[in-house]
Formats: sequence, structure tokens, C-alpha cells
Amino acid sequence: MAFPDDILTTDERIVLRLHPHWKALVGPILILAVAVVVLVAAFVLPDEGSSRLGFAVIAVAVGVVALWKAIWPLLTWRSTHYIFTDERVLLQSGVLARDRRDIPLSRINDYAMTQRFIERLLGCGTFTIESAGERGQAVLANVPGVGRVQTTLYELVEADRDRHAVGDDESVDREPDSGLRELPPA
Repeated sequence: MAFPDDILTTDERIVLRLHPHWKALVGPILILAVAVVVLVAAFVLPDEGSSRLGFAVIAVAVGVVALWKAIWPLLTWRSTHYIFTDERVLLQSGVLARDRRDIPLSRINDYAMTQRFIERLLGCGTFTIESAGERGQAVLANVPGVGRVQTTLYELVEADRDRHAVGDDESVDREPDSGLRELPPA
């Protein structure tokens, strides 16, 4: 589930490599802890044969719910990547199937961050990137250090614009120099 570095171009440099903030894992970890307590209780508490079967059924149901509500979000968190390079923003998610979106820096029109009070305390937030293209807007939830991410993206976009502006100036067609010079008026 690690991010494959082989999708980067030869000159591309990773500036930020992020997963969603750990706060996205609080709920799944609490569910997992409750599931473990219920499973332990299901095997420790019953004394009679008939109640043991009832507890076993409850334990299986709790196990299934724990897998669905706790383990799957943990896998989803682990397989979600927000990668900022000096050429583009790469967004990748998916456990079994994979969804990857590349946004070239030159296509980014606008970006914004929002933080609720708790997110400000935890140092995370939601980051929205608007780009020219068919998919338009990308919303990144639970971005750690969202203020730093916004500043970094600003620097990357400006550096990309400067790099392309210099390239545009060099590619301007000029008339070849004939070697003839105008003489100043006498």
C-alpha cells in the first residue's frame, strides 16, 4: 500500500508526502477496542452450554462489524496518499481498486483550506484544489498541517509559473541578425 515512486518522472521531486490526519483513525480504533472487549467477554463470561452458543453468535457478529467499521477504514487510511511534487499534485486512494488523480501545477486555478475548531486544535483541515479540467475540484479531507500544505502549494505553483514564464521568453522567435547596423543620423 506504499506509494509507488516509479510513477514519478525522472526529474520530478517529492516535496510533501502525506496520509490523512490520524484523527480519521480515532473512530475505527475505538470500535476495534470495543469489539475486542466484547469478544473476550463472549469467551470468558458464559458457563452453560446454551448461553455459550449465544455468546459465540454475538462474537461473530461483533467480529464482522469490527472488520467492516474498523479494519476497512484503517486500510483505507493507509492506502490514501496526498503527494505534492515540483510538477504536480498526486492523489491516490483505494484498497482493492485504485483511484489516482494527477493535477499538473500549471492547471491549478485556486486552492483553499477550511478548519473547524477541533481541527485547528489537532492541526488538520480540509484542503480544496480547483483545477482547469473535466473533474474540476479535488477535496482532500483530514489533511495534516493544512496551513503548511497551502503555503507549500502556493510556492510550488508560483515556482512552476516562473519556470514556464522563463521558458516562454526563450522560445520567442526573433529575426536572425543580418549583421547590418543602422548608422546614427549625421
